[in-house]
Amino acid sequence: MRLLPRQRDRLTRAQRVIYIQANLRTHGAHHMTGPKTTPEAASRENPRLAAGRENPRLADGRENPPVADGQVSDAVTGNWVDHLAPPATRPYLRLSRADRPIGTWLLLLPCWWGLLLSMVSDGQVRLFDLWIFVGCAIGAFLMRGAGCTWNDITDRDFDGSVARTASRPIPSGQVSVKQALAWAAAQSLISFAILLTFPPMAIALGVISLLPVAIYPFAKRFTWWPQVFLGIAFNWGALLAWTAHSGSLGLPAVLLYLSGMAWTLFYDTIYAHQDKEDDALIGVKSTARLFGDNTAIWLRRFLVATVTLMALAIITAVPAANPLTMVLALVGPWAMGWHMVWQMRKLDIDDPSVLLILFRANRDTGLLPVLFFAVAVFV
Repeated sequence: MRLLPRQRDRLTRAQRVIYIQANLRTHGAHHMTGPKTTPEAASRENPRLAAGRENPRLADGRENPPVADGQVSDAVTGNWVDHLAPPATRPYLRLSRADRPIGTWLLLLPCWWGLLLSMVSDGQVRLFDLWIFVGCAIGAFLMRGAGCTWNDITDRDFDGSVARTASRPIPSGQVSVKQALAWAAAQSLISFAILLTFPPMAIALGVISLLPVAIYPFAKRFTWWPQVFLGIAFNWGALLAWTAHSGSLGLPAVLLYLSGMAWTLFYDTIYAHQDKEDDALIGVKSTARLFGDNTAIWLRRFLVATVTLMALAIITAVPAANPLTMVLALVGPWAMGWHMVWQMRKLDIDDPSVLLILFRANRDTGLLPVLFFAVAVFV
């Protein structure tokens, strides 16, 4: 047995491969025989192949429903985009990940945390808060769509080399790069129109948020921690929604923002383990590859940081004269932490189906603080 040399970042060095040309005079020429069709023709005949989903049954043994033409491999089974949306709109909705709503939830939930904790902090409930609540939901859908479209444009060469992403609209040829750029611009402009209804400080924060959104797709090329850049972008709503209600930025919002970043490192490391083998082949970096077999240790650290920072945000936000309100709000991070513990118990970093289930379960993880913050508002 030979130990593979490792680099300073603990990853295995690339190994040299020796190619030996066949000697046809000694061995003779044997030509391979294959199927009498091309991969493209096979994909047209069997959409499951085109989508990378050659699996006739679900995990629970039920028959997998028919796959819609052009469906993305990791789309939610039976999603509305592939079965109800007009055919002409489907490639664009797939670019926006409308067939995979978990990303919208993960972008939206920190917005609702920030809004509700700001309401808990000053004890004021106004009609405009309802518009912040709804506006953040619409904006999260649109900006997540614009961000994902931009991500697919920048990653189009990588996506074609990864089994899970090769069926996305750009590498599969459903949408051109120019069409994708136009679609990203349209979503961004509508989002900006919504942002203009917020107070000036919130508008400024919304404009600044475009910077991490633009940088994130390139982070995996130059750092082993691209999930940090995702956390910076995805949790910006905690700052924006707090400021939209209160009119100014405060320490509790910053602590809540940092808590969301730790949570993003938790769930996106789980998500990144699905692609670690393909990522290694094409040179894409991620915390999943960096942590390797030590992933569980790091996830526990992110769990503790998430709960601790959120608890500190609540303690600094809630007036000391309202102990019942503080206790109710503190149940939020406590319940969230236990949900993350449940994910840790189910974790199998080598089972993509389990990884996807756990990643999607983080919608419920993030909804728990929303529930208890909302109760605390009305106490």
